[in-house]
Amino acid sequence: MILAITYDNGQIFQHFGRTEYFKLYKIEDKKIVSSTVVSSDGQGHGALAGVLKNLKVEALICGGIGMGAQQGISQMGISLYAGVSGSCDEAAKAFVEGTLVCKTGATCNCHHDHEHDENHEHNCSCHCH
Repeated sequence: MILAITYDNGQIFQHFGRTEYFKLYKIEDKKIVSSTVVSSDGQGHGALAGVLKNLKVEALICGGIGMGAQQGISQMGISLYAGVSGSCDEAAKAFVEGTLVCKTGATCNCHHDHEHDENHEHNCSCHCH
């Protein structure tokens, strides 16, 4: 599978619709086997879902994302894990390990129960792939 993360100098870029780069991770057998940084080709908001689909992305990790972009991602069949911050590599590792933490109020379309803590974060336990 291919995981995409909004990218800015090693960190998760916090505005999906304005991201200039994605870091793509190829995941096989619950391991990251390769990664590369790609340009969004100057596409914005609605067009980014199509860019990700053309790259064969199956899951997206990002910071903030608007409702229209959320719908576009969903329509492309891409799993969305929003409200994430910090290092792209650490987020990808957490995704693979099933320990990715998303912020409440951001979209996370995991299809199972979430555990919430006192900081209004939840552990997605997204070990689906």
